[in-house]
Amino acid sequence: MVTHLSDQMRHTLGLAQVARRSGPLRWPIVKPLVLYLLPWPKGRVQGPREAFLSAPTTWEADLTTLEGLVREFGERSDQIAWPEHALFGAMTRRAWGFFCYRHFDHHLRQFGA
Repeated sequence: MVTHLSDQMRHTLGLAQVARRSGPLRWPIVKPLVLYLLPWPKGRVQGPREAFLSAPTTWEADLTTLEGLVREFGERSDQIAWPEHALFGAMTRRAWGFFCYRHFDHHLRQFGA
């Protein structure tokens, strides 16, 4: 899960190329509903394969990597261009931040955290 979240953060920061996927999550009415309001499904929703590339190493190393990527996100300015999300399309820093919060929360709850 930690390496998966690191892969997602690389996508968030534009450090990893992720193939664009079309679908209703890009629609102007659906996107904010799913990002900000509706509960996320409990079952596995298939994300882009690029979000599952990194193999785990050690707990300490993987956690350090994730912490660094989260720190980098926090230090980035609102004024830079943010990459598109593979499923949601164009994203602002706020939208990316909310997505990251919900994605991290989703997985932490899976493990009882």
